[in-house]
Amino acid sequence: MSDLAPTTGGGAAARTDGDNRYKAVQQKLKTLGTAMDMAGTELEVLLRRMRMNAQRSEGLAVDIANAELDRKFVEMTNQVSVALGGAAVEVRKLHETAQEVSGLAHDTRRTHARLYEGLDTVRSNRREKTPKPGFFNT
Repeated sequence: MSDLAPTTGGGAAARTDGDNRYKAVQQKLKTLGTAMDMAGTELEVLLRRMRMNAQRSEGLAVDIANAELDRKFVEMTNQVSVALGGAAVEVRKLHETAQEVSGLAHDTRRTHARLYEGLDTVRSNRREKTPKPGFFNT
């Protein structure tokens, strides 16, 4: 029996409202990057456990065969080992994707800061209201 249990302590999902102000976008990107970092860590643990359980299943199949039990039990245990190995390959791919998305989120946050932080500082520190978008296009 596996000791894996679903967790609910993952990162909070970023809001998908229409708030595109600088600080809101920065917070959303930070939340996404943190959530993907956490997912990558959890997937890494899952991957190790799946590989370990696959090896244990393979060893158990050998033990069952050595005990001269019915061949169907050896086959079923081998199938579990193969299935766990195949699932581990897919978890590894998912882990790599999570790492890639995490890196892209952090890179995007830095680029966004580089491009728009100065503008946000200017706009945030003045007393006058900023015209609505499209005001100057008339």
